[in-house]
Amino acid sequence: MPGKFNRRKVLGIGGASAAAVLLGTGAWSSAAAGVRLRGEYPFSLGVASGDPLPGGVVIWTRLAPEPLAADGSGGMPAKPVQVQYEVATDERFRDVVQRGSATATPELGHSVHAEISGLEPGRDYFYRFRAAGELSPVGRTRTAPAAAAALTSLSFAFASCQNWSAGFFTPYEHLAAEDLDFVVHLGDYIYEYDQTDNKRGIALGSEFKSETQTLDRYRLQYSLFKTDPSLQAAHAAFPWITTMDDHEVDNNWAGDISQDDDDPEVFRKRRAAAFQVMYENLPLRRTALPDGPHVRLHRRLAFGDLADLTMIDTRQYRDDQPCGDGSKYDCDERLDPDRTILGEQQRQWLLDGFSGSRSRWQIIGNQAPMGETDLDAGPEKKLFMDPWDGYVAERNAVLAGATERGVRNLVVITGDRHQNYAWDLKSDFEDAASPTVASEFVGTSITSGGDGADMTDEGRTMLAANPHMKFFNSQRGYVRCTLTPELWRSDYRVVPFVERPGAEISTRATYVVEDRHPGVKPA
Repeated sequence: MPGKFNRRKVLGIGGASAAAVLLGTGAWSSAAAGVRLRGEYPFSLGVASGDPLPGGVVIWTRLAPEPLAADGSGGMPAKPVQVQYEVATDERFRDVVQRGSATATPELGHSVHAEISGLEPGRDYFYRFRAAGELSPVGRTRTAPAAAAALTSLSFAFASCQNWSAGFFTPYEHLAAEDLDFVVHLGDYIYEYDQTDNKRGIALGSEFKSETQTLDRYRLQYSLFKTDPSLQAAHAAFPWITTMDDHEVDNNWAGDISQDDDDPEVFRKRRAAAFQVMYENLPLRRTALPDGPHVRLHRRLAFGDLADLTMIDTRQYRDDQPCGDGSKYDCDERLDPDRTILGEQQRQWLLDGFSGSRSRWQIIGNQAPMGETDLDAGPEKKLFMDPWDGYVAERNAVLAGATERGVRNLVVITGDRHQNYAWDLKSDFEDAASPTVASEFVGTSITSGGDGADMTDEGRTMLAANPHMKFFNSQRGYVRCTLTPELWRSDYRVVPFVERPGAEISTRATYVVEDRHPGVKPA
């Protein structure tokens, strides 16, 4: 393994300063230098890597010399541009192991998704790009361990829900300084809403006022979010594994059904635009290249013999939320045995994966809480219809399927809720005596909901109403997870505010899961 990663040094390399480190590394081709772009530095949106495998990763950038150009073009000409890249074992690029080039086309927003292979498993690499005579910042990535590797530990963080207008992405500044193998983002990478009334005190043009619905507008929205320096730093520090929830398209959408019940054909066109721009802006592999209003985001990644991560998609294939969505009492429709949040094919794929895995920890990367969320401390239940509480039979089937297939430890990691929970997953929440069969850690938002609070009235009610809930917190931050063969440890990392910059981070609580003992416990 290389020496300790100097994030300050690596993230500071760019432009003229980066040119100095080319000495002694061999010549780049001069083809890309002939392109002249209007505006400034083309790598204004940073660099990223993602979906690590034992032999490689995908590395990403998107050319945007004018990232907030109102037409969504990023200031790029309507023609292809050649982009070169280097991958090295050291941050000064003295030991370059791969060079190559990719074509950034206007059809894909001048994004680059270079799928690097032939690397060594379980080690750090550094990468950068060159276009139009300019060098990108340097990113660090890490390949997954070899499939048969006997791991003693694995560390990652998961995050979700980053609304630019709600505050500064300060949690990412701290996440970038962690020592992690990868980051999981569980959805709501952007919000489709008006961003002009924002806590950052930044004046935006009227083009940011409308709700995001078209290709150009989604491109502009992603550009705004990705200009945040803390988000760029976190992307440059680790490989990310990403999926979507609802706000990448439209609030609480379900299959072909939009929040406002738009004509399904119109909504499919909106979904196609949203999926394309999501692909353009995230370090996704070619397998996630959308086909119109369809995209394949459910996938598995293995980390030695210690953990399998299964990313699921709970938006694209689901039935409409029962009883008109929202939070409801006495919604019998949610108990319908035919209701699905995964779709039949994805559910079978998930269960088949349980059968084929012998990893110590089986992780599900999930968008909306799987555990029951009762909002009434009295005898009646008041439940949200959008998450798995609206799809009870399928929740029970997934949990039973894991048990029947001999999954040793099932842990679900979840976003969406803008609150931190640690709780047990029951085989059937309708039966108070049902056993605990798995564990779920729900992570709060990066900014959505504003500054937040440690405890709220809603939190007190939820703790009283949900005996399986062991922890509640409503501050902003992320969850850091450390796995060993014997123990899963989740540290809830929170900041006191996001509506102004400069917040320090602390660990609010730590909860663990012991090998072969489902359920969460305070450390």
